[in-house]
Amino acid sequence: MPPIQYIVEGGHRLKGTIEPSGNKNAALPIIAASLLTEHPVTLNNVPRIRDTETLVELIRSIGVAAQWQSRNSLAIHARTIRAADLDPELCARIRASILLAGPLLARCGELTCSSTSPV
Repeated sequence: MPPIQYIVEGGHRLKGTIEPSGNKNAALPIIAASLLTEHPVTLNNVPRIRDTETLVELIRSIGVAAQWQSRNSLAIHARTIRAADLDPELCARIRASILLAGPLLARCGELTCSSTSPV
């Protein structure tokens, strides 16, 4: 599919709306930050790409309920988090796993990660 182009010519008033797609570099820290609360969090406009899918799989592995409610809407409920022993294989798949360090230390008081993990 060719990229979308917008050609803007002077002298014409622009009107209308567009919805920008989600940004991975914004979504990953927000997903990690959702672990700071015990309350349900719903995130909208989350890009459903490999990195976000991997981070969701990683937080599920420590007991967090995370479910895609629609194509780009993610519900997260970190009511309980098991001991913060992160899966080194999952961590190795995504550099953004380091973003979990702060929330997990805040909630669990400790964090264990293997030498193969980027955390």
